[in-house]
Amino acid sequence: MVRVAGLKKRRYLLFTPLVLFILIIYPPFPGYAERIKDIANFEGVRENQLIGYGLVVGLDGAGDKGDATMQVIANMLKRMGITVNFKDIKSKNAAAVMVTANLPAFPKPGLKIDALVSTIGDAKNVQGGTLLLTPLKGTDGKIYALAQGAVSIGGFTGGSGGTTVQKNHPTAGRVPEGAIVEKDLPFVLGNGGEIKIFLHKPDFATSMAIAKKINESFRFEYASTIDPSAVRLKIPPEYKGRTVELITSVEALDVQVDAPARVVINERTGTIVIGDKVRISPVAIAHGSLTIEVKTDFKVSQPSAFGPESSKTVVTPDKDVKVKEEKASLMEVSGVTLGEIVKALNALGVTPRDLMSILQSLKASGSLKADLEIM
Repeated sequence: MVRVAGLKKRRYLLFTPLVLFILIIYPPFPGYAERIKDIANFEGVRENQLIGYGLVVGLDGAGDKGDATMQVIANMLKRMGITVNFKDIKSKNAAAVMVTANLPAFPKPGLKIDALVSTIGDAKNVQGGTLLLTPLKGTDGKIYALAQGAVSIGGFTGGSGGTTVQKNHPTAGRVPEGAIVEKDLPFVLGNGGEIKIFLHKPDFATSMAIAKKINESFRFEYASTIDPSAVRLKIPPEYKGRTVELITSVEALDVQVDAPARVVINERTGTIVIGDKVRISPVAIAHGSLTIEVKTDFKVSQPSAFGPESSKTVVTPDKDVKVKEEKASLMEVSGVTLGEIVKALNALGVTPRDLMSILQSLKASGSLKADLEIM
């Protein structure tokens, strides 16, 4: 008996490390870990949009033809000491444009950012044009940047008459690093001794995971969940006056992200995206197509050469209607993983358009265990 007990004990000792090895190599609950930096942002760390009205010149006859743009040119020349009537300007080498840019968080004077240029008149393209000095304002009406430089449309237009070649949109372009920041914005981090973390996509489980991960990392209850989209983080005493270091440490933490089961359908492009959380209960599907073909042939009936004078040529339509219905048999479809679902749906041999109808029918029957979003 002692010998048997000792044998069982040795087997147990050998079995335990094997189980631990399997659990380490193959975790029991697979998931996806992402950095907090990639799924959330801190309060106050955000971009601001700027907008301005400008003029692009040097368009080689492809500019605006209206009087409004000519008036802008006349006003610009007047500020330079040249007085001219806008009706006397016949140039088509300039275009009125709207200039937009994104002011990054914590901007400093002298920082260069990209500017986007889009025509608002009847200009054909802005290829080869130059944007003149344009002030860019925020929603408060204050000027935060100045934009100027050569416009790049990332494409081209060529040809004339009825034969033309075009790549990309020639009426919109970009001025790379063409806007220079002139004024910074007041940003405050750690207002009131705490920082708020805002999730890009609100989710109860993800917000709880963020708070739990932060508390485990700092070994104290500093983080708490406000709602599915926000987490409150109290600044630890050792990080007083070192808010940037605190944010850097928090951003690098990996968090298990929970995503809802969802199927997205874009009917305009025929695109279908299926998430890995999607499940389909066992169900039988029969899908077939009905084709109706209507064909009309027009036949001419001419009278004979020796027929009566009242006879005449008559056109008679010959109609032919064919109905064809493809044979469809029931096929069982089910899946608990994304690979099984894709394999089962591909076995039906249907087009993406037909697959959209099948997914909507599965949702209506209750077999599709996911949210169905149609764009």
